[in-house]
Amino acid sequence: MQVDRGEIVAFAGPNGAGKSTTIKLLSGIIAPDSGKVHSLGVNPFTDRVNYVGRIGVVFGQRTELWGDLPVAASFEWKRVVWDIPMDRYAIVMKQVRELLDLDEFFQSPVRELSLGQRMRADLALALLHEPELILLDEPTLGLDVLAKKKILGFIKQLNKERGITVLITSHDMSELEQLAGRIVLIDHGKLAFDGDFQQLRKSLTEKRTVIVETTDSTPPVLVHAMLVESISNRHQYTYDSAQITLPELLEQISQQTEILDIGTHRPPIDDVISEIYAHWRRWANGYTFTQTYFRQD
Repeated sequence: MQVDRGEIVAFAGPNGAGKSTTIKLLSGIIAPDSGKVHSLGVNPFTDRVNYVGRIGVVFGQRTELWGDLPVAASFEWKRVVWDIPMDRYAIVMKQVRELLDLDEFFQSPVRELSLGQRMRADLALALLHEPELILLDEPTLGLDVLAKKKILGFIKQLNKERGITVLITSHDMSELEQLAGRIVLIDHGKLAFDGDFQQLRKSLTEKRTVIVETTDSTPPVLVHAMLVESISNRHQYTYDSAQITLPELLEQISQQTEILDIGTHRPPIDDVISEIYAHWRRWANGYTFTQTYFRQD
């Protein structure tokens, strides 16, 4: 796998696929048993002392903040340990405090923070030394919608304004789709897909949903479409666009009743990924399936 400078890459896969292990390899915490890892032109493990000064790492289930001290103490500690010049420290601190709204809890003990506040502080701490690469492992785990939106917006802004490279893992596919143009899927430590989200949807599923409002409360009987639910005169179906087109479905409906309104959409990206993972599990258990998973060279 290769990530170019300035990219935001979503890195996903089922539990145990190797996502966190990859982040640890890239951060220099562990060395590979075989193969090679190069990041920013160096070996993250053997050149770790110099390398870690150029990256920022956030693990959603861990923190660098000192639990019994105010948040500010952890930032001052990092400034001293990383020997960050005071002028640069002041500039970066002003930016992260404003963009991540740290002032409301910056003098509070870490143990009193909510999960969202703690994650915002951890992200700010990882950016204090102005890294070229940010490795984020489940940075929005357990956060509410507003906290997620704030953190994801900040990451996109960093990438756009400073060209920082971002590799992010998450089980929330809709959040990754908002953030990244490219997604890499791995399964059991192997690359299973490397491309953009649109390509992923197109190549792995042709399922669609159509909702039809008719003058009749009885749902039309359709070929190559499955009725999901029918409430009053609104009928929802799923169909495979590789088998039948929407105009063909509407023609079937119009022959049975009058159409008042229609709506159609693709399944959420989380449903697409869930279907992929289900296929992988069946394959691992000895079943076969017809979907094709590929790597974009």
